Amino acid sequence: MDPAAIGADTAGDAYLPASGNGGYRTVSSELSLKYRIARNRLDGVAVLRLQATQRLARFSLDLVGLAASRVRVDGRKAEFRHSRGKLKITPSQPIAPGSIVDVEVVYGGAPKPRRSRWGSIGWEELDDGVLVASQPSGAPTWFPCNDHPSDKASHRLRFETDAAYTVIGNGELVEHRVAAGQGIWVFEQLEPTASYLLTVQIGRYARRALSFDGAQCEVFFPRELERQVRADFGRLPQMLAAFEERFGPYPFGQYSVVVTPDELEIPLEAQGLAVFGANHVDGRGGEERLIAHELAHQWFGNSVGLARWQDIWLNEGFCCYAEWLWSEASGRESADELARRHHALVAQSPADLLIGDPGPVHMFDDRVYKRGALTLHALRLEMGDAGFFELLRTWTDEHRHATATTSEFIELVASRADGAVGEFFEAWLFHPVLPALPAAPSVATDPLNPGRRRRH
Repeated sequence: MDPAAIGADTAGDAYLPASGNGGYRTVSSELSLKYRIARNRLDGVAVLRLQATQRLARFSLDLVGLAASRVRVDGRKAEFRHSRGKLKITPSQPIAPGSIVDVEVVYGGAPKPRRSRWGSIGWEELDDGVLVASQPSGAPTWFPCNDHPSDKASHRLRFETDAAYTVIGNGELVEHRVAAGQGIWVFEQLEPTASYLLTVQIGRYARRALSFDGAQCEVFFPRELERQVRADFGRLPQMLAAFEERFGPYPFGQYSVVVTPDELEIPLEAQGLAVFGANHVDGRGGEERLIAHELAHQWFGNSVGLARWQDIWLNEGFCCYAEWLWSEASGRESADELARRHHALVAQSPADLLIGDPGPVHMFDDRVYKRGALTLHALRLEMGDAGFFELLRTWTDEHRHATATTSEFIELVASRADGAVGEFFEAWLFHPVLPALPAAPSVATDPLNPGRRRRH
């Protein structure tokens, strides 16, 4: 076999070299899954539409902990071998560059999380249900895919399970019916989505609709937590309005929130969806900053996705800063007050991390979140509110439903700055020593309430 016609078994990402694959891009995926909760048995058929970017005599998909039993490429039986999380497929004839083919994989098994340096990720059984949290490399625990954030595609999910359970997936619920004691749920996610942002949540959930402007919002929760959920998530519509003013239009047609009966270490984002544990609701808004953080991910991380994991601060730093913006918008501490408090805390941490290239071990380090947010606040102080928030709206518009890099963000800032910005970003993103924050103006207009003045 010509080595040049073999798609790489990696996407070439330095942070997750074993994830993703080369030689093609995913156009769309259709998953038809049947799950037996009592047995933890998942049987599925995945139809992936792929476009070759080179001549392919062999290519790979990521699939972990589940076994494929049949593979077809454009309806023709294909040879395959499964080894170390890679399903290596040899079609009956090579695929020409630019050609689009349908790859059908029949597979099944007992899904479980995969171990990683960041803990267990992917498909996880709850006490009574299922949670899927795949960032950064857990998607292959429940379906075959090209598991890299730069590979974004539309998706359709048909999911069948015990009718007593509610199923929540990405996108629009286009069908729900019960047949022979089984609930059948069909979801369509038309906006391009990375594999790690696809999810399915299963539980005995009650549902409450919220009035979002221009988007459908639903909250799913255990009925015994209804009082706390109503209190803690009641301000989501106001939060959405505040973020739309700062970041531009909400990028999806829906937003679903799931509160599991189990406790979770941290909330989890997915495309058009966020998952919280029972420990994140108290009826007093004690974790409202986390609600703001997960909502902000719909702009930063989900619509504007990552081209590579090295640039994770574009997700987490921006969403951490959104927490501070919401505090400011809701009449609590200003972003400047929060920035200066966190600057003092970060200054006490070891100065051994580059936010723009933290390395795989530290890509979810809290300093990536906080110092990333501080970078944005410093930029806001340099540019002024009008220029800074116009910059954010341009960023989310130009990269809507696509991917981006730190270099592209710096280029956008440079195109709008009066002077050179290289030294600014070098100091904040690529030097371990924390820079000082610029001085705050003595009086500033509250950016989310322009008629109101705020003293710092």
